[in-house]
Parts: sequence; structure tokens; C-alpha cells
Amino acid sequence: MSEQQKNDPLHGQSLEKILLALVAHYGWEELGRRIDIKCFNIDPSIKSSLTFLRKTPWARAKVEELFVTMSDD
Repeated sequence: MSEQQKNDPLHGQSLEKILLALVAHYGWEELGRRIDIKCFNIDPSIKSSLTFLRKTPWARAKVEELFVTMSDD
């Protein structure tokens, strides 16, 4: 395993796994408060959120950043 992979907290994590972990940790309401996007606040679902996040790089970056800092809460 390369040094870069060891230091990358997202290595081996799919977007779906990241989203599931965030929902389990925060719940949809708190997740929508922390990242204010419609797919978290209006009729949220994993499927609709994944569709949006895969098409929207800035939103995906926010989700990944929250995932990395989640253990700091």
C-alpha cells in the first residue's frame, strides 16, 4: 500500500458507505442542518442523495469533508 493511500481517510470508502455512515451518525435532520441541500432536507433518501452527490462535485466535497471530521464530534 502506498504512503498516500495510508494517509487518505477516504481510501476504500464508497460514496454510499460514507453517506450511510453520516446518516447513522447524525440522522437526516442534523445532516441537512450541517449541509443545507434539498436532498437532505426534503424527502431524503440514500438513492436521491447519491444521484445528486455524484453529479455535484461541491456537495460531494462537503459530504466527504464532514465524513473525515465526523470522529472529531
